Amino acid sequence: MARDDQNEIPKGRIRRTAQVGSVVGGEGARYAGTRARNFVRSPEAAAEALDQRHLDAAERMVETLGKMKGAAMKIGQLASFIDTEFLPPEYRELYQDQLASLRTDAPAMPWPKVRQVLDEEWEEFPEELFEDFDETAAAAASIGQVHRAVLPDGRQVAVKIQYPGVAEALRADLQNAGMLMRLAKAFAPGLDASAAAGELRDRVLEELDYEYEAQNQRSFARAYRGHPFIHVPDVITRLTTDRVLVTEWVEGLGFEQVKQLPQPERDRFGEIVYRFCFGSVYHLQHFNADAHPGNYLLMDDGRVAFIDFGMTKHLDEDQIQLEIAALEAAFDDDPERLRLALHDLGFLNDPRKVDAELLMEHVRAIGGWYMEDREVTIDSSRVMEAIAAVSDPRSSFYRLMRRENLPANELMGRRMESGVLAVLGQLEATRNWFRIGSEWWFAAEPATELGREEWAYFESRGERLGRKHSARPSTRG
Repeated sequence: MARDDQNEIPKGRIRRTAQVGSVVGGEGARYAGTRARNFVRSPEAAAEALDQRHLDAAERMVETLGKMKGAAMKIGQLASFIDTEFLPPEYRELYQDQLASLRTDAPAMPWPKVRQVLDEEWEEFPEELFEDFDETAAAAASIGQVHRAVLPDGRQVAVKIQYPGVAEALRADLQNAGMLMRLAKAFAPGLDASAAAGELRDRVLEELDYEYEAQNQRSFARAYRGHPFIHVPDVITRLTTDRVLVTEWVEGLGFEQVKQLPQPERDRFGEIVYRFCFGSVYHLQHFNADAHPGNYLLMDDGRVAFIDFGMTKHLDEDQIQLEIAALEAAFDDDPERLRLALHDLGFLNDPRKVDAELLMEHVRAIGGWYMEDREVTIDSSRVMEAIAAVSDPRSSFYRLMRRENLPANELMGRRMESGVLAVLGQLEATRNWFRIGSEWWFAAEPATELGREEWAYFESRGERLGRKHSARPSTRG
């Protein structure tokens, strides 16, 4: 019989560090052994043995991170769709295919364990509150798992239950400097992880408060209610507590299924993700920073449902206007103005020490995909180029990055931006991303059919699309 503690999340910092270290160190030793034995194998047998070693390593990584939950599992989720330096380039697809299971099919905790949480959080038993409650988890993530249930009035709902003990595990991860740095690098590839640590710690810990998440979700649900292609499930407020979140149930295709659709449908899906993640900054001054694709479902009617709001960020109007000023400087190919704009945003401590021309190249290397006035296909090479521009010591931008500062209030924006780019890369989506963005930045005319639908939607609500009153023409390619 399995010991009961095998179903427990390891909580202590030392124990959690040791588990991560054992899987990484153990795989390193096994890999070295395989390479040594390959000297006496044929080229075909050697290649087959190496392939099997990496597959075994990926499976063990998934198993270990899935059991640990918390920040350790988050790193695995992020690595499943962001092309990071942690994965061997020639085996990146293999590892990402395995790690993708951590987004929606991670190991669930046994029902008796999570049932304890419901008994502690609700005054009534689940049998009294629901017509039906599926004790088998429909999905499992880094902090909680989701069960399907039916309310007495017939509504189908998703009940997200926080794992018992995950709060202690997550806090232990965030006290671990090495784990925190890995998480920061995975959240915002190429950025100075040490500068990001404090803001990241605050945002991750907010995810433990499901009441706070419910507040965020209600805000987005109101803002997008009746939207033609974006759907945010409603929160069932009376059943939501600090550790239980109950929302409308949504049916739809998961991201791995979406990736198998014809390219035009993937392009459309990618545009919707871009419009929701970036557009919310300008429509709501509020955006969802957790852009990983386990949070999207393509519904039968063509809408995309966004289903996780544990990590969001509010922006003030001044910050948004400063960001638009920096974008305008880049669009106008004005390095000096860009340098001053990034200083105003807090990215540069002393702009006089930064080469303005190199800074312009750097910004275009990272954000060129939405700064070029042409159709751009996002693929894995495009994603890696953007990451390498700020993380590769061989890059001409590396010294420049040492002089940059990461303002705390910019971390989540960069997290969202890199996450969306990675998602679009997985879809190989094509659009004129600049023209779509100009709808928000400069109130330009809608660039696509979805843009026209969205324009009509916001006008029907008496809301102005975009931050400026006149469209800005663009001729740059």
